Amino acid sequence: MTERRARGGRPARGEPVLDRAFRLLGCFSPDRPTLSLAALSELAGLPKPTALRLARKLVELGALEQAESGDYTIGLRLLEIASLAPRGHGLRENALPYMEDLLHATGQHVLLSVREGVAAVLVERLSARGAHRVGYRVGGRMPLHSTGNGLVLLAFAPKRVQEEVLAVDWSADEENLNGTGAELRARLAAVRRNRFAVSSRRKRGVSLTSVAAPVVDRRKNTIAAVSVITGSEQVAPATHIPAVVAVARAISRAAAL
Repeated sequence: MTERRARGGRPARGEPVLDRAFRLLGCFSPDRPTLSLAALSELAGLPKPTALRLARKLVELGALEQAESGDYTIGLRLLEIASLAPRGHGLRENALPYMEDLLHATGQHVLLSVREGVAAVLVERLSARGAHRVGYRVGGRMPLHSTGNGLVLLAFAPKRVQEEVLAVDWSADEENLNGTGAELRARLAAVRRNRFAVSSRRKRGVSLTSVAAPVVDRRKNTIAAVSVITGSEQVAPATHIPAVVAVARAISRAAAL
């Protein structure tokens, strides 16, 4: 994370307190669920007194929790607030019954994502007991260029978002099996034409295949993507296409009510 300290170790002059607070909260991740004050100070690029003052206030507000050891974790108050997001909780409520049907029909992972900038955010994930292990988590971000849900969301995103992603050379991304440049552009055109995506990705040394389809609102704007993820060797992707497309349409109808 880029530090924003002025001379003497102080935060950049005029930086809003809210910005600093969000920078502190942004230090936490699946790999760093618990952080000491020293770690927060270093990762956020803030002097310890500033980090301590902000952390105490965030604990008071419930955004952070402090263990007896003195370390900090994300607080439940943030979960309460996040659950009110209409693109998350409201969409999830409409989608869950159909996602459960898809879970039982496929015996795999079923994911629901929305686009946030140039990334996909996982809103819900259902996993069958015997499904191949994957590292995706609710609230986590997924790349647009190398995942099934991502390809669907990117294919129907505004032109400027597509061009921003297409301008990047993804050839160095070892997890990406979808190509880059002209190849990726052709894949997006196929997604728009077929209204589903089949994507392969290498995650932690394991090849995964996802079949995804768009969820649309009353105006036929794509608001989300739903997918099934399997180990690439487990089942032919074409097997899941009809079920995924049918569920995406059912969620679209429910969301439009």
